[in-house]
Amino acid sequence: MSKHRKRTLAVVAVVLFMAGLGFSASEKVETLRIGQKAPDFNLPGVDGRNYKLADFVDADVLVIIFTCNHCPTAQAYEERIKKLAADYKNKGVALVAISANDPKAVRLDELGYSDMSDSFEEMKIRAKDMGYNFPYLYDGDNQKVSLAYGPARTPHVFIFDRQRELRYVGLPLKKPRQSAVRSNGPV
Repeated sequence: MSKHRKRTLAVVAVVLFMAGLGFSASEKVETLRIGQKAPDFNLPGVDGRNYKLADFVDADVLVIIFTCNHCPTAQAYEERIKKLAADYKNKGVALVAISANDPKAVRLDELGYSDMSDSFEEMKIRAKDMGYNFPYLYDGDNQKVSLAYGPARTPHVFIFDRQRELRYVGLPLKKPRQSAVRSNGPV
């Protein structure tokens, strides 16, 4: 086989591989920037109802955490996320978690550190077993919401003020910052 033919086959293989993964080399997902508005969503929750951005209109601060079932780092933050939800529930803060993972895209070797995968049914089990005290929403079928927010990893936190402008983006905080919610009003 000639060098040219081998290169051509290699290029075709890479293109087919990329197409099989559901993205192209030119596709780039950008993370929301500070000051941008929260993209709307309408996603099913593990509690049997759908949630929209408007469902959190009464909250002075909205915390959206992109997480999943199978990630060891996300699992390590579960207790802290539950504590944040409990500590700030009566202080005008709403917390919602969104799983962006397509369960068909999770590789077998990624499940070596987890007791379950990222299907919607397994999300229900995990939320019940772990006693989640916040809405846990599923975006795994098409990831439209996740593509709009642009989380780079799990967990990935987005904190919005009353006007739903982004004020913080990054990893979960180990200790809540005083500036996130002030005693004299929202951020």
